[in-house]
Amino acid sequence: MADAMRQRVPVPRRHTHQSGTPPLISYVLPVYNEAAGIRRFHTELTAATATRPEFGYEFIYVNDGSADGSLEILQDLAKNDPRVRVVDFARNFGHQIAITAGLDHAGGDAVIVMDTDLQDPPQVSLQLIDEWLAGAEIVSARRRTRRDSAFKRFTAHTYYRLLRRCAEVDIPVDTGDFRLLDRRAAEELRGFRERSRFIRGMVASMGFHQREVLFDRDERIAGETKYPMRKMLRLAADGVTSFSTVPLKLITRMGFAALALALLGIVYAVTLRLFFPAVTVSGWTMLMVAMLFLGGLQMLSLGVIGSYVGRIYQEVQQRPLYIVRDVIRHDQD
Repeated sequence: MADAMRQRVPVPRRHTHQSGTPPLISYVLPVYNEAAGIRRFHTELTAATATRPEFGYEFIYVNDGSADGSLEILQDLAKNDPRVRVVDFARNFGHQIAITAGLDHAGGDAVIVMDTDLQDPPQVSLQLIDEWLAGAEIVSARRRTRRDSAFKRFTAHTYYRLLRRCAEVDIPVDTGDFRLLDRRAAEELRGFRERSRFIRGMVASMGFHQREVLFDRDERIAGETKYPMRKMLRLAADGVTSFSTVPLKLITRMGFAALALALLGIVYAVTLRLFFPAVTVSGWTMLMVAMLFLGGLQMLSLGVIGSYVGRIYQEVQQRPLYIVRDVIRHDQD
């Protein structure tokens, strides 16, 4: 119990609005090597939020170990906009951890998570706010269309539907991390401190009153995707192993199937030996097929089990999720 309490980070207390104090909307904005487009993103975000002056805003940029000058641009934004705060990581910790750090530093009545490459249009975030005002506690932006390669569209479409079938929670399809969280939901999400993070699954597992907003995802304005195939596969594995024990159950089923095939092979070999001794051969082909099949099955099973054991190993180390070098504010020299 004490360990669980140590893992939970302190959260800001709920706002008690005074008369005339507008609700605060926090934007959590992970940044990794986005120097080519971060200024344009900030310009469009501030233009969109300016159309809703009835709210207060804070923009929390999380610099995830960028090496292309993004930090210098973020420092300049903070210098010129008092609403900007920059959380600067000591190194690259990954997109999901960057979102986690932003949530830990957000103090708004609602928190909006979105990427800074303008594939998530800032104007859509205002629609999320409208759904929140209508009573939703979590509002997810669901992609109606997306301007990606045919291969990426196909793999994403297939993965989300396979995950939904395998997962033990109902994870919405075609939704990324672009969403709004009510203050209460954000506080609960801060309590999820596992290291192999799949935030969209965590959000789905919490419950609350959830709604969706459909939008058309735009093309990246500059730079390259920060989710190449290797990272996409890792995120997919985290999603499956975090919210499903289906791979472990599948191993058991494959074990029974292999046992049935082995029994059939035994019956076949014994039948040949007893009733057709003249046509009995050395059996090298059958032996090799059986050995290779069972060997491959065992290695696959060990790999799946190893992925779960690896997750346990990471958790028991109890290392910090991230290390912050500095938090940069408007009034900081």
